[in-house]
Amino acid sequence: MAVVCANRIFSSLNRFGQTCSLIQTGSQRRKISKIVNEPGVRPEFGILFDIDGVIVRGRQTLPRAKDAFRLLTDENREFWVPTVFVTNAGSALRQAKAAQLSKWVNAEVTENQVVMSHSPLKLFNQLFHKHVLVTGQGPVREIARNLGFQRVTTIETLRQAFPNLDMVDHSRRRAAPCAFEKYFPPIEAVVLFGEPIRWETNLQLIIDVLLTNGRPDKAPEKLPDPHIPVLACNTDLQWMAEACMPRLAHGSFLLCLESLYKKISGMDLKYTSLIGKPNEITYHHSECVLQEEAQKIGIDKSLRRIYFIGDNPDVDVYGANLYNQLIALRRQGQKRVAGGEDIIEDDDKWVDECNSVLVCTGVYNDMRDYNSQREISYVHRDYTADPRLRKPKMVAVDVYEAVHMILKKEGLL
Repeated sequence: MAVVCANRIFSSLNRFGQTCSLIQTGSQRRKISKIVNEPGVRPEFGILFDIDGVIVRGRQTLPRAKDAFRLLTDENREFWVPTVFVTNAGSALRQAKAAQLSKWVNAEVTENQVVMSHSPLKLFNQLFHKHVLVTGQGPVREIARNLGFQRVTTIETLRQAFPNLDMVDHSRRRAAPCAFEKYFPPIEAVVLFGEPIRWETNLQLIIDVLLTNGRPDKAPEKLPDPHIPVLACNTDLQWMAEACMPRLAHGSFLLCLESLYKKISGMDLKYTSLIGKPNEITYHHSECVLQEEAQKIGIDKSLRRIYFIGDNPDVDVYGANLYNQLIALRRQGQKRVAGGEDIIEDDDKWVDECNSVLVCTGVYNDMRDYNSQREISYVHRDYTADPRLRKPKMVAVDVYEAVHMILKKEGLL
């Protein structure tokens, strides 16, 4: 009986705390609304949000996440601060992710507010006509076609076309060759969307394609150098779901692929481009999307500041700080190429700074503190492991505190 009473008391206190939080958030929202609706007053900043470890963990919405977005939206659940969601996930279409987000944050999120890890691949139109092998989970063929790729083959299709290649799982071995092998067009590029389900199959077939110059049914007289183009989305080594420890992510799969290719061929696997955070091209693309969102909500001037809220010092913070360096070069009139594309425009319609904001609800923990003396870096091998880039400009307990700090800094609270 005592336990039941205690549970009821705890439940009542919890509901009371939530009610107080709603009242406080409502009061703050009214204050923001009053300021924003003053004649000539429009936000000069926008916010980019990571998703996993910031808004949700797995499928569970994090505490106070919805309260955070009540500060950014009006009574109609529409944003009055330019807001875009930037994720390294690549296993879903943007409209599906937008629908999820709308439920998670209790606001109207459109697909135009979502930047997936593969979104910047739209810039690589020189590969759209080539026969590409795509890997990952979810509707990868549909994702590739939506991006512009016209000739797409999945790992499963390749495995069925060349049944003698996938030999690790004895139960899936097929001794008879496929009659269509000799008619199968060579693979001309590989696009890695995200971590696959069967790593052994994907590792084997991708390496086969790279070592044979796209013709996995013919052993080469000598190994191709360079190999066919490879584009990889999402270099995260780990990500945060419901488990108490981070889970292996696509960066872990890439690490295995790079190591095996090096061990077998004696050469380094070379990427045509790495897409997704922390690559500057993804932050540039996200900035473009954010500027478009600002115009949609009536901000006729270019935004001056970006805040990027993330949970991973080696990805979100690193990338935001790296992009901030690029912005400094841009302001000085210098040009620089990132991700295989010239991402510096000749006008001044872009932001003046990108501020990194770290929350403590995801991958980050104090054992891997950005101030730690431990020489651990989870940055992909093709990025410089600069410890200064892992240090955020702002640190918050969670996404609510992060948004509150930003609004206060901008004079809206």
